[in-house]
Amino acid sequence: MYKIGIIDTMNEEGLKLFDQKKNFSYEIINDLSRENLKKELPKFDGVTLRRGKLDAEILSKCKNLKVISRHGVGYDNVDVKFLKENNISLLVTHNSTSTSPAEHIMFMILNIYKGREMFDTMVREGNFYKAIHLNINDNFELFSKKILIVGCGRIGKKLIKKCLGFEMKVLVYDPYVDEKTISDLGGEKISNLNEGLKILDIISLCVPLNKDTKNMISFEELSLMKKSAILINAARGGVVNENDLNKALNEKLISFAGIDVFEKEPPDKDNPLLKNKRVVLSPHAATFTKECLEKMSEETVQNIIDFFEKKIASNKIVKL
Repeated sequence: MYKIGIIDTMNEEGLKLFDQKKNFSYEIINDLSRENLKKELPKFDGVTLRRGKLDAEILSKCKNLKVISRHGVGYDNVDVKFLKENNISLLVTHNSTSTSPAEHIMFMILNIYKGREMFDTMVREGNFYKAIHLNINDNFELFSKKILIVGCGRIGKKLIKKCLGFEMKVLVYDPYVDEKTISDLGGEKISNLNEGLKILDIISLCVPLNKDTKNMISFEELSLMKKSAILINAARGGVVNENDLNKALNEKLISFAGIDVFEKEPPDKDNPLLKNKRVVLSPHAATFTKECLEKMSEETVQNIIDFFEKKIASNKIVKL
């Protein structure tokens, strides 16, 4: 019998897969405090991980642990060095987490470009004809606008297709993806990030957080952009320097931002972006659709089952 810990619960569609297996049992862990994780996790052979952080101290208590299955694709909340040194496998939901995030990025772009909040407020406050008399300078068409997608993984590829549907010009910066792959998708490969920053109308970050992408966009990079440019970060907090972004917005170096992820989650109440009116915010919710949450839960659980049944696909295993 394999004992599985479900850290921070998940959609019931995934849990149903365990119910169909006689050699698997599971327990849901809702208390994500370090002390509780150190107490509860040692009894499990595998765990699924959504929120919560598994550092070396917690993992060192887990002598039976053989695998961690992420409810998602990011794994900056796991000590991968410890996993590698102790031969613990890390799995990700490779197949189910691209459509909803790509749509969420478009949702943020459209909210900003089409003045949703401004127009909604006018109607609700009885100012129906106010828009007729406004000098509209912050609302734009997406047609022909240049979007720079940084990162051409699963989400980046889906985003290219959606932007082309709006007849946008799609630029892509990813040193690890060849020009033909990008051009076959309808994008144009940019080899120099700074040159792309100078000409873009929109930038969307679609990269993991690691030593190469930490503070990838700081004040220096923001200063290169056009004043009308907008930035979307639905990737990972820390890829964009939050204080620098707030400063750039306040100094009108760029126009707007859409932020779904934060360096600290939840963000501190004094995080300046929370009060900045030129930012559209969401609570790390790019995957929060009925379809995505169901598929992610199913893939997360199936990955655990496949691991122990020795039939896990290689593209689900993180190379540590």
